[in-house]
Amino acid sequence: MEKLLNELSSSGVPSYNVKSDVEIDVQIPRNLKRNSALGLPVAAENDLLRHFTNLSRKNYALSTVFYPLGSCTMKYNPLINERIAKNEAFNFIHPYQPPESIQGILEIMYGLERDLCELSGMDCFSLQQAAGAQGEFAGLLIIAKYFKSIRQTRTKIIVPDSAHGTNPASAAFAGFEIVPLKSESNGSISPEKLKRILTPGVAAIMLTIPNTLGTFEKNIPEISKLAHENGSLLYYDGANLNAVMGIVRPGDMGFDVMHINLHKTFSTPHGGGGPGSGPIGVKAFLEPFLPVPRIEKKKSKFVLNYKKSESIGKLKAFFGNFPVILKAYIYIKALGAKGLKNVSEHAVLNANYMLARFKDKINVPAGGRCMHEFVLSPKSLFKNDVRTLDVAKRLLDYGYYAPTVYFPLIVEEAVMIEPTETESKETLDAFVDILTKIILEETGLEPQKLKEAPVNTSVRRLNEVEAARKPILRWK
Repeated sequence: MEKLLNELSSSGVPSYNVKSDVEIDVQIPRNLKRNSALGLPVAAENDLLRHFTNLSRKNYALSTVFYPLGSCTMKYNPLINERIAKNEAFNFIHPYQPPESIQGILEIMYGLERDLCELSGMDCFSLQQAAGAQGEFAGLLIIAKYFKSIRQTRTKIIVPDSAHGTNPASAAFAGFEIVPLKSESNGSISPEKLKRILTPGVAAIMLTIPNTLGTFEKNIPEISKLAHENGSLLYYDGANLNAVMGIVRPGDMGFDVMHINLHKTFSTPHGGGGPGSGPIGVKAFLEPFLPVPRIEKKKSKFVLNYKKSESIGKLKAFFGNFPVILKAYIYIKALGAKGLKNVSEHAVLNANYMLARFKDKINVPAGGRCMHEFVLSPKSLFKNDVRTLDVAKRLLDYGYYAPTVYFPLIVEEAVMIEPTETESKETLDAFVDILTKIILEETGLEPQKLKEAPVNTSVRRLNEVEAARKPILRWK
């Protein structure tokens, strides 16, 4: 087990030391002054280097293992994009620089907005939002302000149970009442069920396409017609855009508002709480409500327009998460229209290949075909009180990061798998073989090993409830 720096510390080694008696030219209130020495660890440089290198090797990362994390699109991204994003020309700018001195930056952002419009079928985009959930929130604020502007009182948002979990949270946070809609067995929406709850008070319907079971919404033309005849708007959760780029466009399907997760689809490593970017796109009639500032092109110059009287205002400091925006711009320009379509086609192909290998052995609630991800329900195969969590923990012993489990909530003992377009057939086969072995063999032959898993990792299984409620956040 890797020792903590405190345990490696030794007073007898040459090291850099922070002296506690150094004069600091800052007036610190007496009640905030430290009464004791800092007590920092003392370690030789080579020991320090080895310590952090060894820690990094204990992490699961796309550079070391397959990440089949459903609904999160944990895919390999070109490292050249990271190098470009680190260029001094981009990193040494200051957010308070006048627009005249960052014309290149604004041109990139303006260009990405236009590219996202072309890709999605929307008319306008804002890049300001820091994540998909903030994009959802912004989109819902726009919907609320739109209905206020036309003097209609609409307080409800319809959210199917096959949508992403952030949808109802974002709607509630924006002040709406949530109307749940039970989906069909494959996660799709029944127009007849929708009609029964589509009242004049409904502002919008939020749909995730493909849904969380990995299937495309076959009834979308009728759903769109019903929504708009009711005077309601359609919101598209774009987190699963990796499945449909270059194939279908939300704007062409009748959607009025959508968000895109640049950090899931367009070349930014995803996970660990960031970095993220969740641009929102709208149809032209909703453009006045987009966040400020808006990037506009006047003759040959780019300007920032803050004078939008109907705007929902600013949601994030400055103009957005520029390094993520830059990598998305590079990714789109490098691949082009054909390349982006190829991404989605391979993501769908890989998912269906894996599903074909699983479906005769493990129950697939949504059927034998999928888009970019699919959900297994191995409940009927479990023996000796083995659960999906035990299978996920056991995968760590084989060197794999576990897929999403227990989501969506509409599938019992769910295992959600998304291979993405960047994995080889050999990688997919190896993962299928191991997961099948665990579920079909180890649950019956070695249940105790699963209940104790992981056994090969540096940290064994935690009491997750206690860890969440009584975290130990410092070394004692």
